[in-house]
Amino acid sequence: MPHVIDRAVIHHEATTREGLLERAFAFAFRGLVYAQIWEDPVVDMEALAITPESHVVTIASGGCNVLSYLTADPARITAVDLNTAHIALNRLKQVAAQQLPDYASFRRFFAEADSAENLRAYKAYIRPHLDETARPYWEGRDLVGRRRIGMFRSGAYKRGLLGGFIGAAHLVARLYRIDPRELLAARDMDEQRRIFEARLAPIFERKFIRWLTDQPASLFGLGIPPAQYDALAGDEKMAAVLRKRLERLACDYDLKANYFAWQAFGRGYGRHADAPLPPYLQQDHYAAVTARADRVDIRHASMTDWLAQQPDASVDRYVLLDAQDWMNDAQLIALWYEITRTARPGARVLFRTAAEPSLLPGRVPDPLLERWHYHGEDSLRFTRADRSSIYGGVHLYSLKG
Repeated sequence: MPHVIDRAVIHHEATTREGLLERAFAFAFRGLVYAQIWEDPVVDMEALAITPESHVVTIASGGCNVLSYLTADPARITAVDLNTAHIALNRLKQVAAQQLPDYASFRRFFAEADSAENLRAYKAYIRPHLDETARPYWEGRDLVGRRRIGMFRSGAYKRGLLGGFIGAAHLVARLYRIDPRELLAARDMDEQRRIFEARLAPIFERKFIRWLTDQPASLFGLGIPPAQYDALAGDEKMAAVLRKRLERLACDYDLKANYFAWQAFGRGYGRHADAPLPPYLQQDHYAAVTARADRVDIRHASMTDWLAQQPDASVDRYVLLDAQDWMNDAQLIALWYEITRTARPGARVLFRTAAEPSLLPGRVPDPLLERWHYHGEDSLRFTRADRSSIYGGVHLYSLKG
């Protein structure tokens, strides 16, 4: 496992500062990173225009979007990932959708994710159906000796690299006598902005925060490697960039419909009956998700390696998340060669970048890139609509002809 992660993020000699940071990130990224994926599946599904004939191939990450795509009724979904923890989480979610007895138990397991009932449900319904890779992962112990499945009793969304980062951010805020949960009590979007500007925005002017966010390692918890840190910062100080992204999350979308904001400011989903949830956890979609869960094929592989084993013209929807931000030019070209070879007529590719512009021009050879049409106006619209608010750009390409 370590060598395939290192292959994706390490581009410098170990003795250099950049090399040390890359190796530190690779080490941090070996375990669970995202208990919840941070790309908006509603935006994804609009951009991808999934049909009943679609074969979607996506990086798995936390699995929320994989199951959410089922609500669009594709023929099949292939979820690939190099992170064994993410593979185990995706298999857990798939089996839970197939085996838990009702919506109430499914919602409790993944929307509340902090009940002793979840462990009983795991033993009775999920454990017997997990494969010999996922079961040992969940029944094994993490670096501090806790059984991994116990995260669904103690609070799954407080675990993983991202959960730890959000918890640390809450702790730092409280040192300045700020409780991010205050935002969740806002009655409307006007009040959201007032609370943000009065309580949260000033923290980015603190000297310690400016110094802390100038350290690339400080954003490892967001899953941002050193190369992506530089792209995200651009010509600005990182504190200013983070303030703008947090302002979008806090102010640009109604919190009653933005579960990403509940995760960021509340460290979990809301408990009220109409709390915002990912599509796969919404009661209206429960029947579709459970009936179609067997359409998902979960693979421990990189996107490029998996595509290299597929026939020509066999896939028509690709979701790359932000993985390309981590790649060097050779890796990027190899990926787009395989995408182009395996793409059916009308295929669509969706990805995100830390910086605003698409990273493909000038890096992918023109003869290859010219086979694809970039949907510039649509990409700007999708970027504005993405409720996670963490990315600079959401980009859509489609195969010409």
